[in-house]
Amino acid sequence: MKDVLILGIESSCDETAAAVVKNGRDMLSNVISSQIDIHTLYGGVVPEIASRKHIERINQVVSQALKDAGVSPSELDAVAVTYGPGLIGPLLTGVSFAKAYAYARSLPLIGVNHIEGHICAVYIENKDLRPAFLCLIVSGGHTHLVRVKDYGEYELIGRTMDDAAGEAFDKIARVIGLGYPGGPKIDRAAKEGDPDAVVFPRGHGSGEYDFSFSGLKSAVLNYLNSCEMKGERISVPDIAASFQKAVVDVLSANAAKALDSFGDKSFAIAGGVASNSLFRSELEKECVRRGVGFFKPSPVLCTDNGAMIASAGYFKYIKGEFSDLNLNGVADLELCLR
Repeated sequence: MKDVLILGIESSCDETAAAVVKNGRDMLSNVISSQIDIHTLYGGVVPEIASRKHIERINQVVSQALKDAGVSPSELDAVAVTYGPGLIGPLLTGVSFAKAYAYARSLPLIGVNHIEGHICAVYIENKDLRPAFLCLIVSGGHTHLVRVKDYGEYELIGRTMDDAAGEAFDKIARVIGLGYPGGPKIDRAAKEGDPDAVVFPRGHGSGEYDFSFSGLKSAVLNYLNSCEMKGERISVPDIAASFQKAVVDVLSANAAKALDSFGDKSFAIAGGVASNSLFRSELEKECVRRGVGFFKPSPVLCTDNGAMIASAGYFKYIKGEFSDLNLNGVADLELCLR
């Protein structure tokens, strides 16, 4: 069977990314242009600035991805692009570029859900992973516990009822003076702290496998305010470690319940928070206890990237699920469930 080469484009937040992936699993290139240094000045992503930087960089990033892969535009089989969820300005930049690129080269266009892309990132380094399996996607905008029934077929088991875990990391990192991006900075600071120094609440949503992190954020803020009013010194590493443990305890507890209930023999993690060292180790422990295979992407594939979009695009390509030139960005796009 002929190899299928997909160009994947991702621009849902503050990374301009493109990649070429063969047959959904072989990553030939993966180029990411990060805007972290720019948005660090503001303590978080500024959508208008992000949009402008995507416009400046997207052409060069796509060209570099093709060059790194040793692939010419004429060898591509399709163009896949994130069309939601995400920040609408950045999404529109990527979608507009992808539509023009596909039209100019008479290539099929494939719109990809960003969350589905994170799930498909796991396939790239785990060639033998096949559905069905459970996947916990944890990022700055999403916390989803999903059963992957087949390629492109998902059952949403649990989700956050309020804030995403990654958003909570960014918020707490900001208020304790670590800055942006919060996830990796809290991870580093926590290694020097005591995770039992402060007991923060473990929040769960209304459903059996749902999550809640807004109460945890409020508890940390209240603790910091109380210390300030009392003139008590705070230990940033201890707060980081205690907060991180509270988040990971909830994530791992719900994952463990789902493993026991559904009986799947494979479990995967994905999304930006999936690069957190405590999260990775605790989830692996839960899987080892149950004799379940544990799958995790490398950190570079946890962050937003074009390879995951190209991989998701491949599985849509072989099913003939294409988009037309009316494809638009959808900021609050939901994961399509079947």
